Amino acid sequence: MSDIDMSLYEVMALPGARGAALVDWTCGLALGSAGESPRGQPEAAAVEAAELARCSVEYGTFRPPEDDGPDGAGREPDGAGREPGGTGRVPGGTGFEPGSGSAGLGGDGPRRTGGTGVEDLIVTTRTAYHVLRFVETGHDSSLFLHLWLDRDAGNLAVARIRLKETARRLVLG
Repeated sequence: MSDIDMSLYEVMALPGARGAALVDWTCGLALGSAGESPRGQPEAAAVEAAELARCSVEYGTFRPPEDDGPDGAGREPDGAGREPGGTGRVPGGTGFEPGSGSAGLGGDGPRRTGGTGVEDLIVTTRTAYHVLRFVETGHDSSLFLHLWLDRDAGNLAVARIRLKETARRLVLG
């Protein structure tokens, strides 16, 4: 059994786990999957989860300030060159200027060394949780674990801890 299969097997042992996958957020490819998938389409689930993960990585709003460089290098001091009131917009600008946080639209793009800056994402529906946990490596991190967890039978806190441990073991393994 491969490290990926073993990791997904461990995740599926969680109470309430309905499905799990290891996905590359840059292309939407599932490197492995276990259990069910929402709507019965594992490929579509991987692509859609990857799109959500990609957005969280690429947009500056979701990155911690320290990811902008050492001691905030590359960032303007609070309020410098911005509209009064803290909107973050450059006066007279379109909102898509360099450094506005819109990667692919003139922004800085994802920080590709040492991880994404985002640890995990949680989407809550009426019946389930979708937990996406990024696999942080020392180089080009583009993988995440996606867990589909039944809301009534699962424990979100335990699931987050297990995904964190599993992601760490994937890097070490």
